[in-house]
Amino acid sequence: MRRRILLVDDEVAVLLTLKAVLEISGFDVDTAASAREGVSKLHTREYQMLITDMRMEHDVAGVEVIRAARAAAYHPVVALLTAYPVADEDWQEMGADQLLVKPMHTRILLQQIEDMIAAHDRKLAEMGVAFGSADAGQTAAEKAPARSTSVKNFKKAVKKTSAKPAAKKVVKKSTTKKAAVKKTAGKTAAKGGGRPKPSVKKAKKAYGKRGR
Repeated sequence: MRRRILLVDDEVAVLLTLKAVLEISGFDVDTAASAREGVSKLHTREYQMLITDMRMEHDVAGVEVIRAARAAAYHPVVALLTAYPVADEDWQEMGADQLLVKPMHTRILLQQIEDMIAAHDRKLAEMGVAFGSADAGQTAAEKAPARSTSVKNFKKAVKKTSAKPAAKKVVKKSTTKKAAVKKTAGKTAAKGGGRPKPSVKKAKKAYGKRGR
């Protein structure tokens, strides 16, 4: 599966440049030109990584995007992209995993992104969580169809199970009927010495033939 990254920045030139660089390197990239749009996309898709600018609609708009990413059940790695110096304790307190300062050399940027994703994947593995698993980022609406299918299959299984005794009953009834017929035939044979008695009419007819 291609690794998916969300870029959030109100500078279109930055978005287009980073998008092109990352897509050439094999990433699947979505973009958002505002914090509001970025938060919306975090709610509708799953991303392995978020890269967001800080100053957009307002000076700390990036914090809103980072908070939305931290609240996402699929646990994306988060990078804060800014052209302004930010103290380590500040961006860490905001919830970012790494600070990316622009402008940045393409090779260095790609290496940092690869290292961040690899470190984050190891962290998730230690937590026992895999990106894109059923437990990561699956909404209640997505789980509902699976439950309804299970109920449907359960009903079918019950129907099949309940049908089996009825089938046995029919077989048993049929077998009993055959046994009764056989028993009756046996009694008849026993009374007649093993052979059926000839009728009076047939006996007279046979006698008449002999007399002639």
